[in-house]
Formats: sequence, structure tokens, C-alpha cells
Amino acid sequence: MTYPMIKDPYEKIAKFYDTFIEPSAAVLRKIVLKMYPPKEGMLVLEVGCGTGTNLKFYQQAGCEAHGIDLSPAMVKVARKKLGEQADIRLGDASRMPYTDGCFDLVIVMLTLHEMHSSIRPLIIDEMVRVMKQDGRLVFVDYHPGPIRFPKGWLYKMIILFFEIVAGREHFRNYKDFLAGKGLLPLIKINNLYIEKEKVVSGGNLVFFLARAMNASLSD
Repeated sequence: MTYPMIKDPYEKIAKFYDTFIEPSAAVLRKIVLKMYPPKEGMLVLEVGCGTGTNLKFYQQAGCEAHGIDLSPAMVKVARKKLGEQADIRLGDASRMPYTDGCFDLVIVMLTLHEMHSSIRPLIIDEMVRVMKQDGRLVFVDYHPGPIRFPKGWLYKMIILFFEIVAGREHFRNYKDFLAGKGLLPLIKINNLYIEKEKVVSGGNLVFFLARAMNASLSD
């Protein structure tokens, strides 16, 4: 079963997305890069790659950059930004067009909370499938808390504003994601081992670096 996007919610904002989002996204990216630093020759896939800004940093570090996104507008911007050296595909991440075990690192950043609850496990199944046996997964998304006062509650209000502005369906999926305790239950379903965890923004955001239980520990 596929889940086609009837209307591209980023059609009108893709050109301006980096202008408004990049200042906060840059802080998150630094944490991701520190959790699992890029190495030359690594094959990196970002699920929900958006405008490709994250992949640009891996590309500059000598990695082979791959991205998939359901938004035609975002894919168009990413392809222009990354050039022909990167493989950016328009597609459904619940049925990714990649062979088993081909990526050293698979990233999903602030994407799963946007999806319907029935799709999230399918996407993580696919991420695990396309990851090499000794590869890694990086998850970044909203965290159910506890939210620390006062900093955490200030961030919470900002997040709520943007999630509401994103539209009714988006906000409904966001609330469902947090009600289901966020990323941790989804990661546990796939029997993944969490190597690193970092909670930021007063308890509102969490980072997980995960691998398969039987993965090599040489890295």
C-alpha cells in the first residue's frame, strides 16, 4: 500500500523554507554531525530530506548523498542545491526504491511526527531494511517530555504555533505522535539498540543514534 500526497503542503513555501527554518535547524544539525561524524566515502540517506541542506554538509565531507521526499517542491530545491552528484528522489518513504543494506547512515529529522500513525512503523521498517548491517540510524523529533520550566515551556509554545500553522492534519498527526510517546516505542518495535541519546530544548526534542542489535561494534 502506498500513501500518495494529494496536495503538496510545501508548494508555496519551499523557496523560502531555508530562510525561516535554517537558523533553528542549524543547531540541530550540529548535534547530529557530532553524534555520528561523517567519513569520506560513506553512503548517507536522509528520509524527508526537504531542501537538502543537511545532505549538503555530508556531501562536502566526501559522503555520497541520497535523499527522498514526498514534496515535489522540496525535491526541486534540493536537486538544485546539491547538483547531479547527489541522488534526490521524489517518493514514498514507506516503500523506498533502494536495495537492502546499502547505506552506512540513514537520517530522519523532524519528519515522522508529520506522518499518520499507520505510516511511521512502515518508514522505520524501510530505514532498517536499507541500512547496512553495521550501519547507523539517526532519529530526531519531538519528545513527550518531561518539559522543563521555564525554558521548555517557552519552546513548547513556539513549537505549538508552527505545528498549528502547518495545518489541521499536520497538527493532528503531531498530537498523535506525542500521545504515543514519540520515537522510543517506534524504535523498540524494530529491536534496535540505542547507542546515544540526547534531549534538548528543555525536553521538547530528542536525538537517538541507533544500530541493529547484531551490528559490529568496531566503529
